[in-house]
Amino acid sequence: MLNSNLKYALLAAAAAFIGVSTGTAQASYCGDGKTVTFAGIDWESGAFITEVMKEILSKGYDCKVDSIPGNSVTLEQATANNDVQIFAEEWIGRSDVWNKAAEAGQVKSVGKTFVGAAEGWFVPEYLVKGDGAKAPDLKSVEQLSDPKFVELFTDPEEPTKGRFLNCPSGWTCEGVNTAKLEAYKLGETYVNFRPGTGTALDAAIAAAYLQQEPMLFYYWSPTAIMGKYKLVQLEEPAYSEACWKELTSADGKRDAGCAFPSVEVAYGVNSTFAGEAPEIMEILEKATFPLEEVNASLAYMTDQKVDATAAAKNFLQTKADVWGGWVSADAKARIEAAVK
Repeated sequence: MLNSNLKYALLAAAAAFIGVSTGTAQASYCGDGKTVTFAGIDWESGAFITEVMKEILSKGYDCKVDSIPGNSVTLEQATANNDVQIFAEEWIGRSDVWNKAAEAGQVKSVGKTFVGAAEGWFVPEYLVKGDGAKAPDLKSVEQLSDPKFVELFTDPEEPTKGRFLNCPSGWTCEGVNTAKLEAYKLGETYVNFRPGTGTALDAAIAAAYLQQEPMLFYYWSPTAIMGKYKLVQLEEPAYSEACWKELTSADGKRDAGCAFPSVEVAYGVNSTFAGEAPEIMEILEKATFPLEEVNASLAYMTDQKVDATAAAKNFLQTKADVWGGWVSADAKARIEAAVK
């Protein structure tokens, strides 16, 4: 028979092994007392998703969590350096800093933060659908040169032209949309209106929508605007790498326009951290937010005038059917108890 000391030592070793194999907090990255630092993303969807994931790790798995504020480029570099472990909304392929870090093996993408995000040219749904629609046949940007649509989107300051509501000057999308206006041969018939800020852009869309006015504008998702209003994206010629290269080059040709490239959004993580925290990687692999839920949560932030932390708590309180499948049963129970 084993002596009692050896017996207890073997039992303890077995228990530790079981803890490792089941991924419990006692045998995890968090169980070792390490802090999971998130990129303090400042745009609405990124801030909201970051707060949800921080709460899930903190309340469900007893993780120490933190976030570091900064701009995208700085935070991506911090992730490469392992000063940040998780960048919750990384738009893959859009950043030279991230692309270089990925090529060097410093960072990797995990899971899909959300799918189906879109950017393009939109009109309000009431303009093209339903009784009283003023433009039921409008479906694509190629139709916008038709004088009847130019007149429909009349610019109040230059009534002989239509108005296209672009991004604010200095945003990347402003340059692309300006190039598209030229490529679609709309530069002479539409005013390229650039609001001063993103807030001004949203205010213009909201005002037109509430008054049921015609409006042609660029927008993207996930956003509060997409959660609040019914919008229809106009069709564009299919994306091609050659076309996109011309549109995004300052001296590129403007012979033809095309759609924005497809969007891939993932959890960007430091590669060293990924190897040290497989139990957290498992959660991130599963944690795909339905796009409509992100839009709805951002609309909730706007309507209730609350921040991302409050929106995250509301999401965890009301959408357990969404996030419950991302975590273990024990973690789900702990999170539900913590956010009551």
